[in-house]
Amino acid sequence: MSGYSSFAEFYPFYLGEHGNRRCRRMHFIGSSLVIAVVVLAVSSGQWRWLWLVPLCGYGFAWIGHYVFEKNRPATFRHPLYSLAGDWVMYAQMLRGKIPF
Repeated sequence: MSGYSSFAEFYPFYLGEHGNRRCRRMHFIGSSLVIAVVVLAVSSGQWRWLWLVPLCGYGFAWIGHYVFEKNRPATFRHPLYSLAGDWVMYAQMLRGKIPF
């Protein structure tokens, strides 16, 4: 796979890797749990909860890819763009621009 010179160039590829609705739902659940864990940790001052952030974020996303999408997560090839792509896709699902 070739490199991408910008996130705008990468994002269409990222969306193509998330064509399965159940995979997107797994991403959405994981990202929502990441937000919940961060809010919990900050509001309670219990920073030990933050170890759950990567577990929730990556765990749900990777299950979505391996079980439903049947592909390898783009995180392994493009970690920063994939992280940004996940949050852009999450926001677009919240706004109804991408079917949930």
